Amino acid sequence: MAGNMTFTIIKPTAIKNNYAGAILKMINEAGFVIKALKFTRISKTQAAAFYAVHEGKPFFKNLIKFMSSGPIITAILEKENAIEDFRELIGATNPENAKEGTVRKLFACSMTENAVHGSDSDENAQIEADFFFNRLEIYY
Repeated sequence: MAGNMTFTIIKPTAIKNNYAGAILKMINEAGFVIKALKFTRISKTQAAAFYAVHEGKPFFKNLIKFMSSGPIITAILEKENAIEDFRELIGATNPENAKEGTVRKLFACSMTENAVHGSDSDENAQIEADFFFNRLEIYY
């Protein structure tokens, strides 16, 4: 996956507020190719496993509660320079600090409910993609 793949989650509040289509459109218009897509829901146990890197941090319990509160959309995306380009598209974690026109500036409710997750490295993109998708679910 290195270099040209990334992973994203459209989070529960964005789904609830009916922003999924607009977010997917922005992803597509930014030149990303969707290689896998899943509409699903995760349990608190699954959310805790996925976000284990944040265990012990003050926001961890609220993050787990939020991520298991409703459906999500997960996706594997392909584009040259995918990690950096996707992080630019989604904007800063805190939507108040995100650039105008970014996903989080347009669709996030708060820093906690920031509309989307985006991988921060090639290694994490692979780990995160493997958490949600098996090889038969990925279009190569």
